[in-house]
Amino acid sequence: MKIDFEKASFKDFEFIEGQNVYTTALEFEKYLNFLKANGHLNYRIESLSPCGPEMDLLLPGDSEPTRSVCLVSNDYLGFSQHPKIKAAVIDGIERFGTGSGASPAIGGHFIYHQQLETKIAEFYKRKDAILYTTGYTANSATLLCLLHKTDLAILDMAVHASVYEGCLTTNVKTFLHNNLEMLEQVLKNAQDKYITKMVVIDGVYSQDGDIAHLDKIAELTHRYGAYLVVDDAHGIGVVGDTGRGVIEMYDLFDQVDIITGTFSKGLGNIGGFVIANAEIITYLKFQSKQHLFSTTATPAVMGIIKAIELIDEEPFWRTKLWDNINYIKNGLIDLGFEVGPTASAVIPVKVGEIPKTLEAGRLLLNLGVYANPIMYPAVSKKNSRIRLNIMAGHTKHHLDKVLNAFNDIDRKLNISKQLKNTAD
Repeated sequence: MKIDFEKASFKDFEFIEGQNVYTTALEFEKYLNFLKANGHLNYRIESLSPCGPEMDLLLPGDSEPTRSVCLVSNDYLGFSQHPKIKAAVIDGIERFGTGSGASPAIGGHFIYHQQLETKIAEFYKRKDAILYTTGYTANSATLLCLLHKTDLAILDMAVHASVYEGCLTTNVKTFLHNNLEMLEQVLKNAQDKYITKMVVIDGVYSQDGDIAHLDKIAELTHRYGAYLVVDDAHGIGVVGDTGRGVIEMYDLFDQVDIITGTFSKGLGNIGGFVIANAEIITYLKFQSKQHLFSTTATPAVMGIIKAIELIDEEPFWRTKLWDNINYIKNGLIDLGFEVGPTASAVIPVKVGEIPKTLEAGRLLLNLGVYANPIMYPAVSKKNSRIRLNIMAGHTKHHLDKVLNAFNDIDRKLNISKQLKNTAD
């Protein structure tokens, strides 16, 4: 079967019927070369500067870096560059070195790991937590450990890929995104058919930036005897009166059975965590293979402890972030773009078809705006978009440059006009 590169996405190369792994990889390389030839391969671009609101990019074919406004970073509060957090990281390395040397059960559990577990649990008004080396693994490893062939995972269709991977060895049913009626129907049909039932949702969804209907989902989940898992990776430090995410927004700290998240977004570091009752956390520490058999995080995670403290100590970063979110969101709407129901630092600018989205990404990059084209399978085939991640460090000058760039590409691609006609 020949793949039409004009309409293709990465999904088309996961499996090609009749091809072995080497011929599949060769066909994928041809596709990447096609994108590159058209200026549409703006993935894995090399940055020569630190993560920040502006970055120096070495674009394909260029020998000199290009300064661009950065809208691809999840470092929402700019904490990866905060001097107090850098100092905590340096102190950790000077005291403990650059590595931990072992998995947690056999000698790799240090005082800084214990301090971080306690700190993140207390942040969510709980007592017990477990650390993973990535937020992705926090989801995938936990679900793989807890759910088996006699159990059921009930997933909002928009949850992260790590959740889907974690459910490969259990039964799975999905419900349309934030669709409470469909969720209730799935819960009704699952009664008495499975031993453990878990509803798994995001707090803030990574592609549309919208928020789960957590209060209603929690009530339905527990009414039908299921457990609720919330991944609030994009909510921590951003959403809620004190940055404790969507769970704080609804004041449901005692209604979420398992909280998962990452240190790689609002907290500016790397790693993941799971918070639950003491028995579940202890079980994971000795039964979750990716935790048990992976070397623990480096002493640099001492910076995360400081970052958690700074969410309370320096709330002005969150205020600045929300000023920026509202400014650019309103500006895009005024220009006629569709941004959907976003209520976070993730703002999707809807484009539609894959080719036009890739061309929008190319034109933006040429105008000094670095933003990610998002397409199938991350979103549906006709719902491709340019995703913007807003940071506290963006200035009005940065954001005006972005708005001007979108206005410029709209004259060439007619994005806002097309979307309006589609809606009509």
